[in-house]
Amino acid sequence: MAAGAAIPGLFFAFAAMVLLIFASVSSPTWERVQFLNAPTGGSVTHFGVFGYTGSDAHVGWFFPGALADDRLNDGLFHNLTISLILIPIAAGLSGIAFLFGLCGAAYHRVGTIFMTLVSALAFVVCLVAWVLEMVLFGVARDHMRDRGINATWGNANWLVLGALVSLFLAFFASLCGVFGRYGRRRSAY
Repeated sequence: MAAGAAIPGLFFAFAAMVLLIFASVSSPTWERVQFLNAPTGGSVTHFGVFGYTGSDAHVGWFFPGALADDRLNDGLFHNLTISLILIPIAAGLSGIAFLFGLCGAAYHRVGTIFMTLVSALAFVVCLVAWVLEMVLFGVARDHMRDRGINATWGNANWLVLGALVSLFLAFFASLCGVFGRYGRRRSAY
């Protein structure tokens, strides 16, 4: 192996990619992963990146009328649901950082340098996505609770936070890996 110094950053970039992929396929695609849970009647509506339980999966959506008032369905909150596309984008950037890390670990220092740059970009995108989704679903949760609906946080919030921490560690590990030993020791023969 050309560079053992690139391995920790490679591991953290891969972990972030997996966590962000799980968060990206949240409700309505996969009901076990959700950002917000809102019980109504005998069922629970789960909210995700591309919609909510029972809706078609698409970028940008409105809250269902039974759970939201007009304030939650105005243009600002609709635009915040559009901004959730940053989570799959961060997953893609983490995957690219992982691929560059593979090149750095197997071949050359340049792959580790690119892994450092792309993981930094993925970290920034993931940070913005996490802040926006916490604001969106935090305000929605408060609006629903004001209406007597016991809305609770879902597990996808913590998946994105775990990916954010993993990308932070990937950046610094790959930055340290840039200065690690590459190539083989030359023998004195």
